[in-house]
Amino acid sequence: MAQALHNEFISFDDYLAGERDVDVRNEYVDGQVYAMAGASETHNTISTSLTAAIDNNLSDACRVWQSDMKVIGETQGKHFSYYPDIMAACGENEGDQYTRTNPVLIVEVLSPSTQRIDMKEKFDNYKSLASLLEYVVVSQDVPLLRIFRRRNAWSMESYYSEDMIELESVGLTIAVSHIYRRVRKEVGLEPSPL
Repeated sequence: MAQALHNEFISFDDYLAGERDVDVRNEYVDGQVYAMAGASETHNTISTSLTAAIDNNLSDACRVWQSDMKVIGETQGKHFSYYPDIMAACGENEGDQYTRTNPVLIVEVLSPSTQRIDMKEKFDNYKSLASLLEYVVVSQDVPLLRIFRRRNAWSMESYYSEDMIELESVGLTIAVSHIYRRVRKEVGLEPSPL
């Protein structure tokens, strides 16, 4: 997330209505709108690899989206709307076709400009979603995934290149190295030639 586009308050309904037909996606937190930054090739490759693995494993009652589906919610009387890098939900949509309120899994691929927001603000807001079972943050610099699970009171579990992870919310077990297989050089899994 970047700086607010303007300092005037925008209602949540006005934000949602204005967000349907835009060229640049924006996120929303408590009346403020934030333009989203573009993602690197490494970021997109990691996200696509994990999305594909999740999609191939999902039951027919579930769906997964990458970057273009909004999750909306409210915590402490404040509305929020984000575009997670990956989101999976099961069951019927409780909102309109442009938003979800019932994800079981949310994944954010970290970048230097978003890491603080992803690890604190978004995480705090995502935890307020009653349906959410797991929140995963994925490094794009080194092979490292951190999983936070509702059943563990959101305590952090860290996984590295030699580990297997289990995403219980979507029934997926996968090697961390598989998620990074197309960016091995970028994340230090493949030595650079001398």
